[in-house]
Amino acid sequence: MKPPSPVDGPTLPGTAADSAAAPSGAPDLLDAPPPVGAAPAVRRSWRDRFGNPARGPLLLGLAASLMLVIGGFGAGGVLVHDPVLTNSPLGFWRYGHGRDIAGTLMYVGVGLMVWAWIRLGRDVLAHRARGRAVLTTAAVWTLPMLFAPPVFTRDVFSYLAQGALPLAGFDPYAVGPEEMPGVFTDNVHYFWQDTPAPYGPLFILIAKAVAWITGDTIIVGVVLMRLALLPGLLLFIWALPELTRRLGGRVSVALWIAVANPVMVIHMVGGGHNDLLVVGLLAAGSLVALRGGHVAAIAIVTAAMAVKASAAIALPFLVLVWAAHMSGSQRARIGKAIAAGTGIFLVVFAACTVAAGVGLGWLPALSAPSMIVNWMSLPTAVGEFTHTLISAIVNVPKQPFINVARVLGGILLVYIAVRQWWAARDGGPDAIRRAGIVLLATAVLSPAMLPWYVSWGMALLAATAWSVLGMQITVFVSVMLTICYYTNGEDALYNPPYLIGWALIAVLAAVSLVRPDPLRLSAGAWQRARQTGDADSAAVDGAERGAS
Repeated sequence: MKPPSPVDGPTLPGTAADSAAAPSGAPDLLDAPPPVGAAPAVRRSWRDRFGNPARGPLLLGLAASLMLVIGGFGAGGVLVHDPVLTNSPLGFWRYGHGRDIAGTLMYVGVGLMVWAWIRLGRDVLAHRARGRAVLTTAAVWTLPMLFAPPVFTRDVFSYLAQGALPLAGFDPYAVGPEEMPGVFTDNVHYFWQDTPAPYGPLFILIAKAVAWITGDTIIVGVVLMRLALLPGLLLFIWALPELTRRLGGRVSVALWIAVANPVMVIHMVGGGHNDLLVVGLLAAGSLVALRGGHVAAIAIVTAAMAVKASAAIALPFLVLVWAAHMSGSQRARIGKAIAAGTGIFLVVFAACTVAAGVGLGWLPALSAPSMIVNWMSLPTAVGEFTHTLISAIVNVPKQPFINVARVLGGILLVYIAVRQWWAARDGGPDAIRRAGIVLLATAVLSPAMLPWYVSWGMALLAATAWSVLGMQITVFVSVMLTICYYTNGEDALYNPPYLIGWALIAVLAAVSLVRPDPLRLSAGAWQRARQTGDADSAAVDGAERGAS
């Protein structure tokens, strides 16, 4: 029997996805299996080889990407001194009205990207777009973002500076970029100027290599940093289809949720965040573990931790997957798997540390993100809200409320993690799903949260079975995560009119996923709705008369 395509294969039979409920009139979530009868051989066109993606969403998303790229040169995370635009006729794009136009172009691009994503989602729900079509469409949307200025962030400049610090003889875990004047430091956000790197040794090694190749050419450095992180996206795309089939999801839905998502296209790729490498290693390590390659799986996820510490959350769950394949009692198997996994972890992590030429100073630096105070972190939001209520009665400082709420959030996170780990003690795909739950909880309950942190858990949860309601909630959250920072990377979370406006757009997008034209803007929409209402009323009246 020919094995299923790595992208277009149907969901495994007998899974939860088989019984996923859909609202009235909406299709269910399973990819339709191919017809049983043998079809005559047909010569495939190039469009067929790429899944025959619908032109509308593909071209609309491409136009959105190009608008984001063009607008990004004026309103994105622009350079302090741009060697190309500053002294050219195009320099107006970075200042005054030119910058305003560039910003408007970017926000229109975000809106079009969301619209294209919704249209693609409708095709997925209606089984008109299968995995390969979704992947092709997402690739077309993503390609221009590889060469864009940083959008909605300035983090990539911090990465370059942290890579240049060891080249200049500084310890990136002891000092911040301000210790090394130069073009990289000039472009680092002021908030992070004196902050040591909170990233693992593998990422410092990658950043150091990019900074060494780049020299002082920072524009090239931005592009090279994205290309250095691109293997994470490729690993993710490689692992997600089979991981989805093993976790009971539907391939096209998983790709739509995780790869074609505006958060992935705009933030992860356009912003150039190192979380892109983390999600690829997490997904690949999880798949390798389910295939039985336990040593390699622990090594891969350890590498993910050597980029960002949060990936370590998945390691105890991979140990349970391994333990399920050992002999002996359950406690003995788990004990042996923990011992073996710890040994592999120490070897791989030590190798990354030695290769990067750094020490363990990044562990104290992990507290750096906690300096961020915003309500996207659930404990921080509770602390701020409580302070607002109390301060209406008596004037008190805010920080103690935030600190107490964060401690309580940490306790809750430990409880969730321990409970999920013990519930996953039988291993298998359920352990991977529960690892995704804990990774998502880590993002939400951490002292600080940024939009791209959600990708840690979604890298695994996207592969599970999704209901239509779950997809609609994902639409709303994704839109809000995409715009919660301004185009230049500054915080927009305390601008109520801005957030309310985008929240209305997010609600409209979520409804539009299953109800095209919810505002009834098409010609004759109101008349058709009235006729439908009249027909429904007549049916009800007839039923009542029949009952009497």
